[in-house]
Amino acid sequence: MGCRLSSVRDGGYTAQLMARQGRRNDWGFPRWGGYGSERAAQQVRLCDRHGCDQPGECPAPKSPNSKERWYFCQAHAAEYNRGWDYFQGLDEEERANREREERRDAGGFSGGAFYGWGAPGDGTRSRDEMRALEILGLESDADFEAVRKSWRRLAKENHPDVKPDDKEAAIRFQAIQAAYDVLRTAEERRQWKPGS
Repeated sequence: MGCRLSSVRDGGYTAQLMARQGRRNDWGFPRWGGYGSERAAQQVRLCDRHGCDQPGECPAPKSPNSKERWYFCQAHAAEYNRGWDYFQGLDEEERANREREERRDAGGFSGGAFYGWGAPGDGTRSRDEMRALEILGLESDADFEAVRKSWRRLAKENHPDVKPDDKEAAIRFQAIQAAYDVLRTAEERRQWKPGS
């Protein structure tokens, strides 16, 4: 410890102990910081998985409808999510009741499933899907089997092998293919179920 001498009124000196300057936690240079800068090293939360030394940046719920969270690294969060069952511990009737209540309470968010907020139709199809149905000459409530039939018929009519020198037919064929891809992707998204 260092000491500092200071004079007192009677002419004597007394020693005052100075606090020893501790080690700084910032490892960077220069050793001075700007006004208001943090001097301490940033604290990092580690993954909650036992034995993992990676930063835990991905929150995951400990149980359904709970505010408590685990904090995992990305790899362990993915593993946790693959095994997560929201309805764990419930029988079939309780599962059905909870799912019905959740769907009822979250009904206002169903329009956010696609970007076509102002799209025509019943609200289940996006603006791109509506445009694709129009290209295929179908109504907004057409099912995917009707989409497939219309796509096959129009693709055969406008195929470059059938009309080799027709540039307009080639452009129509590309539009028909793009429309079918949009509708096929939307149908796959609708049919997808977790765990499948």
